[in-house]
Amino acid sequence: MTNSTDSRLQRTPNPWALTPLVVFLLSYLVVSIIAGDFYKMPITVAFLIASIVAIAISKGGVLNNRIEQFCRGAANSNIMLMVLIFILAGAFAQTAKAMGAVDATVNLAMSILPGNLLVAGIFLAACFISISIGTSVGTIVALSPVAVGIAAKTGIPDALMLGVVVSGAMFGDNLSFISDTTIVATRTQGCQMSDKFKVNIRIALPIALLTGAIYILVGNQVNDLYETAPIEWVKVIPYLIVLITAICGINVMVVLIIGIILSGLVGIFTGSFDFWAWNASMGSGITNMGELIIVTLLAGGMLEMIRFNGGIDWIIKKLTTRIHSTKGAEVSIAALVSFANLCTANNTIALIMAGPIAKDIADRFHIDPKRSASLLDIFSCFVQGIIPYGAQLLMAAGLGQVSPIEIMQYLYYPYLLGIGALLAIAFNYPRKFAKVQI
Repeated sequence: MTNSTDSRLQRTPNPWALTPLVVFLLSYLVVSIIAGDFYKMPITVAFLIASIVAIAISKGGVLNNRIEQFCRGAANSNIMLMVLIFILAGAFAQTAKAMGAVDATVNLAMSILPGNLLVAGIFLAACFISISIGTSVGTIVALSPVAVGIAAKTGIPDALMLGVVVSGAMFGDNLSFISDTTIVATRTQGCQMSDKFKVNIRIALPIALLTGAIYILVGNQVNDLYETAPIEWVKVIPYLIVLITAICGINVMVVLIIGIILSGLVGIFTGSFDFWAWNASMGSGITNMGELIIVTLLAGGMLEMIRFNGGIDWIIKKLTTRIHSTKGAEVSIAALVSFANLCTANNTIALIMAGPIAKDIADRFHIDPKRSASLLDIFSCFVQGIIPYGAQLLMAAGLGQVSPIEIMQYLYYPYLLGIGALLAIAFNYPRKFAKVQI
């Protein structure tokens, strides 16, 4: 197949290209809801079915060419980076657990916070860490094991605590000055990060405060009857170092490698395990990430087929042909990046794709660049935080050994953020930045 043919296929809008995504949602979400059990349909099977459909209906020529196109999507550099992070995260989480770091950190948290503030405290910690390091995945890796450990000792559902961590992680992903989404949103719209932050914070902060209040109410059901064990401070060191290095902006892969080495050394020093048991823990942790890695690869291939066959182009065409007002333009920007995110499962990639089109819409309807940048970032983080096949929910589910669907019911912050942003469009809030630019 020639390059010119590839280019033509990629530019031709095609609604049928979205069929694999529909098949996935029907086979996973709908079947699970009807069955009343989110483990009846494994997410890996749902993605396998959708991937087969994606290859079968593709316009990429003979079967071998279509399979090769699918594999290129699965082997995308962003996908492989996620896989490497999942591998290291699994090794670190299991090593830290075997060494006793999770229990020690949980005991420390429970000795500091009263029972009714544990849930809100984890949300606040996730917000602080994520806005400091600019990555939701890094925050989820750092806090999920601690959150699950607290859940085990207090009787709080694991899925709730993981939902708290994901919620806080998405807060920082949306607002951090060093987040990929902030950088892409501001660059594509041609505004300063500080200006976009001023608009963004006025929408996100009230939502975060409301979410925190909800988590305080939820936490009131937790009693203080649990027994706090003595804190083994030396075993807390690996987690503290991981958090400090992450906040300092060190690459998440380097942070995880540091955590693995420190956990192993502390484990050997304290007699928690020997060298071979350390290796076994790492191997077990990596193996536990197997389903997560399979889902990531299948999703990458399937979503590439949707893009290649014109599914995203069709959505863009439909969203940009019937705009008649400023509010309509803002809604179209929100819908544009939301659909792009739904089809790519990566908010940064979605912003790269939708940003230039959103800029054109914003210029045509005289929307302030900092407002369009804010809307782009908010809605990309909203969708990324709730899709069950996104890296954030998959990582939390993998570390907590629960279904992504179970976590979705507790994602109060992303849901409220989406609602709050729609209300901001409807009521021109904040008015200072909603004025039409002439």
